[in-house]
Amino acid sequence: MNATIEPSVSTATNGKRGKILPLIAVIFIAIGVLWAVYWVLVLSKRERTDDAYVNGNRVVISAQIAGTVVAVLADDTQLVKAGQVLVKLDPIDAATALSRSANALAQAVRQVRQQKATAEQYDSVIQTRRLELARAQTDLAKREPLVAERAVAGEEVRHARESVELARAALAQTIQESISSHALVDGARVEDNPMVLQAKDAYRDAWIAAQRNAVVAPVTGYVAERSVQLGQHIQAGQALMTVIPLHALWVDANFKEVQLRNLRIGQKAQVRSDLYGGSYIFHGHVEGMSAGTGAAFSLLPAQNASGNWIKVVQRVPVRIEIDDDDLAKSPLRVGLSATVTVDTTTRSGPVLAADVSDKSVGDTTVYAQDLDKANAEADAVIRRNLGVNR
Repeated sequence: MNATIEPSVSTATNGKRGKILPLIAVIFIAIGVLWAVYWVLVLSKRERTDDAYVNGNRVVISAQIAGTVVAVLADDTQLVKAGQVLVKLDPIDAATALSRSANALAQAVRQVRQQKATAEQYDSVIQTRRLELARAQTDLAKREPLVAERAVAGEEVRHARESVELARAALAQTIQESISSHALVDGARVEDNPMVLQAKDAYRDAWIAAQRNAVVAPVTGYVAERSVQLGQHIQAGQALMTVIPLHALWVDANFKEVQLRNLRIGQKAQVRSDLYGGSYIFHGHVEGMSAGTGAAFSLLPAQNASGNWIKVVQRVPVRIEIDDDDLAKSPLRVGLSATVTVDTTTRSGPVLAADVSDKSVGDTTVYAQDLDKANAEADAVIRRNLGVNR
């Protein structure tokens, strides 16, 4: 009885297995087909890299003049606005230089006034010299006819001739001195004289230097890397701190060289930051590609001709511009890791920039000085030293 039952059970089991195995095979084949379709329609039109980092402008704050720090008004992590004073320098040296330049300007005005008066004085002297010459010539003309009649001595006539020559030489000398004096002052008013204008420029430079005792932020951003300390004597151009504008960031995505074939400028991109996890997506586009690999711009480029050569897949930095709205909703930080996926469906764009860009990388107006005020103060110094007669 048992011998009859066992073969029938084995036959049933084999029948079930024969039905399941083809079903499993069909399932795997379907999965493979679906994966192939997904790869052809989706994955083959995307390039992805997790070797990407957030980058941005690091605006180094430095003083335009040397001085001693008397106040530090911003610290790391703080938000600063464009034009906000970050550091103040001791104003004494600049104020002294400004006073010195004001005195030099006043002295220049008085010297030009003196030169004009001297030139006018020489004009009067010329008239005197001409009268003296005419009188000497008249005396000579009266005496010369009397020599033949022996009414006057020859010595007296000779002295008369010498007087004429001396008067003529004095007139010539005075004319040359007048020309020399007029060369310094003719053709311009006192306030437009080159000497006065030069002193005025020096005063304006000193005035601008006095305004630069306050070190201001050129852009709006967050303070980082503050190194300036109270009481420190700093030099012009010395780095004091860094301001990072977090509203204008981008991502440097390092794609392998084998991934660059289908990348084009303008293609849409998605950025996922580790800061927010993979759920939040930043939208952007390909802004441009670097002109060389990262290894080519490294401090010590690889010397592949040395003999010990191993092929290493190179990576090229690709700049991904992030939409401003996404940055405003979810701020990023410079240096954060990111994962970038570029949609390469559209491949009609250029590989490299074809036109010269007229877009400004950055600009600021906080360093523009109010020169009208400086000129007004300089003109006030000039007016105080012009006197009544100009």
